[in-house]
Amino acid sequence: MSRYLRRLSITILLLFAINPHVLASDVEESSDGSLDVVGKALNHDYIEVPGAKIYLPRILLVDGSWYFYANTKSAVESGEFMQLEEAGLVRSDGAEITLDMSITSHLIFVWFGIVLSLLITLWASSKYKRGIGGETEPRGGWHNVFEVIFVFIRDQVAKEFIPENKYKRYVPYLFSIFMAITFLNLFGLLPWGAAATANLTVTATLAAITFFITQFSGTKDHWQHVFAFPGVPKWALIILTPVEILGLFTKPFALAIRLFANMLAGKIMIVSILGLIFIFTDLFGAAIGVSSSIFWVLLTAALYFLKALVALIQAYVFTLLSAVFIGMATEEHHHEHDTSVAHAKGVEINQ
Repeated sequence: MSRYLRRLSITILLLFAINPHVLASDVEESSDGSLDVVGKALNHDYIEVPGAKIYLPRILLVDGSWYFYANTKSAVESGEFMQLEEAGLVRSDGAEITLDMSITSHLIFVWFGIVLSLLITLWASSKYKRGIGGETEPRGGWHNVFEVIFVFIRDQVAKEFIPENKYKRYVPYLFSIFMAITFLNLFGLLPWGAAATANLTVTATLAAITFFITQFSGTKDHWQHVFAFPGVPKWALIILTPVEILGLFTKPFALAIRLFANMLAGKIMIVSILGLIFIFTDLFGAAIGVSSSIFWVLLTAALYFLKALVALIQAYVFTLLSAVFIGMATEEHHHEHDTSVAHAKGVEINQ
């Protein structure tokens, strides 16, 4: 297996070196001709395909009225909206856009990730219903990969951090979130793809789902530790209670920022290194720029492998921490039992 992986790695590196345009499609120039590093990671009103851009529908709410357009160009041609480079689409009469529900590139890739995760799960489910993987061993490489991932999430994540009598109900969510985030991260590696998890709105939404599941799963003991921490003086609650309430929100905040920052940084790093080809060309001429491109493209290809590893790690970390937070909220503490045991030990010592 390692022999085939080495051959695949060498082949990909050679392809990138021979055809740097595959990776160079990650680099854009702004309207003033300068290299647009951050622009590639931003959300857009179009998706890129080889050789073209497909512009997406615009759905806007202004002063209680909905406006539907096939794309940004149609909205501008209607005369009701104007396209400004910095502000984007604005109302011609100056009225503020109340709600922008337009389809964007990141949203498209979120849908791709969810649908792909669903299709793979349904495909595996159909096999298990026929007894393949249950009554017999899994058949085929992809089925084995699916089972390895599912068993890992179930036994090493959910079962490890959530109470044994409760973990099974959370396995579907944890497995789904791991698969979806993995795909969303890996989409950013595609030359014309977009990393939706490099958008704070996406990661915040994922973290919010974990937050609500955690709070709705919280036991009486969990909320007691938040508002009336047992075993501490009443005056100490003035300090502890606000800290515990703040902790409820800092946990999902950390989830969102960690995933967002890692994926955004990876995209910017790749675009920046590829941009050195154009910088060297401007500074030292076409000969130096073209000759140095082999090194920069090979370095970028190596970073692609590193970013693929980071994509899997970040999906795992998000899933792991979600399981930890859910486990903390669903855990039961037997304070009365502990108190009675301590009291009994005290009696024995006094005797």
